[in-house]
Amino acid sequence: MSEAVTSTVTSTSPPGLLASLDPLLREWLPRQRWFAGKGRPVTGFSLVAATDLLPSEARLGLHHVLVRAHQQPVAAPGAPEEPGDCYQLLIGTREALPPRLAPALIGRVTEGPLAGRTAYDALHDTRPAEVLLEAIRTRARVGGLRFEREGEREIRTGLVPRLMTAEQSNSSVVYGDTFILKLLRRIVPGVNPDLELPLALAREGCPRVPAPAGWLVADLSGRTWVLGVLQPFVQGATDGWDLALRELAKGEDFVAEARALGRATAEVHTALARALPTVTLGHGQIRQLADGMIERLEEAARAVPLLRPYAPALRTAFTALGDLAAEGRTWTAQRVHGDLHLGQCLRSPSGQWSLIDFEGEPAKPLAERRMPQPPVRDVAGMLRSFDYAAHSASAPAPGWAESCRAAYCTGYAEAGGQDPRTDPVMLRACETDKAVYEVLYEARHRPDWLTVPLAAVRRLSAPDPL
Repeated sequence: MSEAVTSTVTSTSPPGLLASLDPLLREWLPRQRWFAGKGRPVTGFSLVAATDLLPSEARLGLHHVLVRAHQQPVAAPGAPEEPGDCYQLLIGTREALPPRLAPALIGRVTEGPLAGRTAYDALHDTRPAEVLLEAIRTRARVGGLRFEREGEREIRTGLVPRLMTAEQSNSSVVYGDTFILKLLRRIVPGVNPDLELPLALAREGCPRVPAPAGWLVADLSGRTWVLGVLQPFVQGATDGWDLALRELAKGEDFVAEARALGRATAEVHTALARALPTVTLGHGQIRQLADGMIERLEEAARAVPLLRPYAPALRTAFTALGDLAAEGRTWTAQRVHGDLHLGQCLRSPSGQWSLIDFEGEPAKPLAERRMPQPPVRDVAGMLRSFDYAAHSASAPAPGWAESCRAAYCTGYAEAGGQDPRTDPVMLRACETDKAVYEVLYEARHRPDWLTVPLAAVRRLSAPDPL
């Protein structure tokens, strides 16, 4: 297979490839769970890069395509069109699609170089998925694509791939029970924290994060685009969200696990602070941080009328932070996970907790996701996640979230982190900011869930919320 990747492929796809796929992609792309621009029609595409990983004239063609999807702007009619998000597509082509690949269908191509062939999402297919792993194993270079392997770690051949179906914003392929390849779908140029931070943690010797075994990047116009990361697969692991809901369904508490999760988080934060630079946040930086929180609150209150009665009290969480900074208080900021919740944590059969998915909130600009932050931001995300789990239980669980929150903070302090409860002003500000974000998100995407963050808003707007 390595010969097919390195010597028989071409570095560019045939001319007219995008034009032939355009009408099919306009229908197929907006239906994908990872497509970010839902609700706005696609007005056209522009090609960023296209590379054949298997030749188009073969029985099975494999095209790696980076395409920018242009959409109608959110602003008023007549406003200039926005640049559009760039998506990574792995498109397979066959003369006919076997029944097992029916869920992957993109459509039948009627014109251009692929006319008469059937296009489909190649990650559903065994052979294309094998090509990707073999390219990483052999450190292949194909056109502008560069496949890398960390150190001399062995990547065995013959590992059977399977596409995971639970992903939302990206796609993952598991190889045997040995590796998992996470392919980013919406991509931007620059250093991606989903590769940067696990590499830094691995080199720091932190066992709480699976160490990258390889990765895939594109070198385009003098810039590097991270496209995917290969990591060890934690066999038999359960993510924290599923485990918490399982314990809730049995009427069991989650205190011991929450405490262990707190310790794991603190260990990761400590390792990140050793591996990467930290900064001190003084009055000016904290003022800017608080102003951003106030701006997000005002935006959410304009969009969600149910939030408006609480807005004045919530605003005090942010002004109190600015007032404390004005008195001379400083905080240390460092690189953090950026989107920490129960679903981003894995518990192995031995009971060891790991943190995964360091991409940060995908909707935020890459530069913002890479900025040092107070570690309490991650803590606030996990505290909110306990709240969500409690509200998702089939039967009421009074006090469940509160006991988990306390245990998590205790575990965090036990592992060398500062107990978040000893900094109530910053903790309240970060948790309030997260709850406001949740209100806006649920109002737009999951109205049935809006009661969950609104309950937190009521608590956080009380005189003594924590």
